[in-house]
Amino acid sequence: MKEDLLHYVWRLQRFDSTELQTTEGQPIRIQMIGEHNHHSGPDFTNARIEIGKTLWAGNVEMHLKASDWKMHKHQSDPAYDNVILHVVLDEDEKINRQNGSRIPCLELKKRISSKLSKIYQKFLHNEYWISCQHHFYEVGHMTKVLWLDRLLVERLECKTIVIEKRLQGNINNWESTFYQTLAKNFGVKVNAEPFERLARTLPLSILGKHKNDLFQIEALLFGQSGLLDDDFEDEYPNRLKKEYQFLQKKYKLTPMEKTNWRFLRMRPANFPTIRIAQFAQLIFQSTHLFSKVLVAKNVREVQNMFELKLSNYWQTHYIFDKASVKRNKSLGKNTIHLFIINTITPFLFLYGNRKDEEDYKDRAFQLLEEVPAERNSIISKWEELGMLPKSAYETQALLQLKNEYCSKKRCLECSIGCGILKG
Repeated sequence: MKEDLLHYVWRLQRFDSTELQTTEGQPIRIQMIGEHNHHSGPDFTNARIEIGKTLWAGNVEMHLKASDWKMHKHQSDPAYDNVILHVVLDEDEKINRQNGSRIPCLELKKRISSKLSKIYQKFLHNEYWISCQHHFYEVGHMTKVLWLDRLLVERLECKTIVIEKRLQGNINNWESTFYQTLAKNFGVKVNAEPFERLARTLPLSILGKHKNDLFQIEALLFGQSGLLDDDFEDEYPNRLKKEYQFLQKKYKLTPMEKTNWRFLRMRPANFPTIRIAQFAQLIFQSTHLFSKVLVAKNVREVQNMFELKLSNYWQTHYIFDKASVKRNKSLGKNTIHLFIINTITPFLFLYGNRKDEEDYKDRAFQLLEEVPAERNSIISKWEELGMLPKSAYETQALLQLKNEYCSKKRCLECSIGCGILKG
């Protein structure tokens, strides 16, 4: 058994509470269970519990065995001096505070139902895709919907953590932070890190000085990426190289190593050369991308932002010095949808939080509802279990559920898991 089960039964009062008393025989009456603490310190804070004839206000600590108190060295931690009740599965040792006074103890080993304990043990030890998959159908539709709503918010909050760190590093410059984050997503998974490094080493402020010249923007991006560090046959890359050498001296730039970039086992449309050319065109169209995001009302308007027509050279090339059949190398809808999911909606959500304006957060949710459901192996498995998402709003929540709860066996923190255990 895990200590999580004690937290669960305490939080929801899922134990036999008739004639509650301490292990020394004093009656217990719980007025407030306290607030579940997910950080360091006692497990529940600000509880109100009547023990004997005295009403105590303070914290509650939980362990499988009372002796775990000493094993975790709580006896020498002042944060635990205000524990008013020690809730344990088994009191194998009497525990005192630092001043020598006894901490009242509630033992639960005979108060937790065997059925609940058995289901929980099955959840912990089975090897199914999700622990509750044979009980998943027992939980009502509304419980699942409300839980997925909460999980979507949680997923967006997780995504904004990285953005907030970048924002802090950029002295709260939203445009620069958006530029760096979008650059990372332009790199797809394989080239995400080098693309982000490219954006960090080539500030948006420099690109902004050349916003009316696509050739110079390409020269800066390709030169800074290190991909011009070659001898070329074609005129175009040689012109880019010459232009970059001038701009490099002007801005005192240090280019990246070209070995950072990966081309192997990639579709040509995702080659870093094509992605950089697309990114250059995007910057050429606007160096105030985040401002445009803030006024975009729907997915269609966002898609219009990413309608890109590459320069003539890139219409007949995927890499330098190797001509190919002329193709339209614009961004596909699926790629734009990924930008909406991974960059635009987290930014809108964070901006709404920072500015205390719910409209931006609502627009983030609306965009996710307009984007079609994602297709991947995790979503396919959910569909086998009867979950049939229609939009990215639902698929993002389902990804959060699988990755952060099911895979980590956090069943007791999940509304679906709790619903099954209640049954």
